[in-house]
Amino acid sequence: MTTETEKNVNEAVEQEFVYENEETAAEEVTEEKKEEKKKKKFFEKKDNTEELKTRIAELEGECARLKNEYLKAYADTENTRKRLQNDFETRQKYRIQSFALDILPAIDNLERALAQKATPENESYYKGVEMIYNQLIYALNKEGVEVIEALNAPFDANWHQAVMSEEVEGTEAGIVIEVFQKGYKLKDRLLRAAMVKVSE
Repeated sequence: MTTETEKNVNEAVEQEFVYENEETAAEEVTEEKKEEKKKKKFFEKKDNTEELKTRIAELEGECARLKNEYLKAYADTENTRKRLQNDFETRQKYRIQSFALDILPAIDNLERALAQKATPENESYYKGVEMIYNQLIYALNKEGVEVIEALNAPFDANWHQAVMSEEVEGTEAGIVIEVFQKGYKLKDRLLRAAMVKVSE
């Protein structure tokens, strides 16, 4: 009885040892698999890192390109804005130019009329013409149109147009000695050069 019991116990112990060995073996296999998975993941991460680095480099290049395009577009926009602003200011500054050029012949004719002496018969007409002339000159002056001073001034090709020259005693060469037609400027821009006679 004792021997059979011992035999049974021994068998049970052996069986349990086998189970324990199988479990240990299974655990070892599982651990090995886990380790393999870790290694695989580790190497996969390395591969992913290279891919990520490549992708990051591509995105940085794309970002730099887009930034460059944005800066170019911004610069173009700023240049266009400044050019339009300058054009607008120039138009505002010289807006009366074409009108002033058209009105100058009328001013010349009024000056010719006023050059005639007033007589008792035409005195009222003379005063009317004078008033119109003064109003036109005032309006033009208000907009920046001015007469170019020429008589007895040194000849300046920027403002004067010499149509004749004459030697005059006591006058040095290059001096305007007579004005045939008045010249006008609009602020700092020439409207019409003065037609003059210059000393030799």
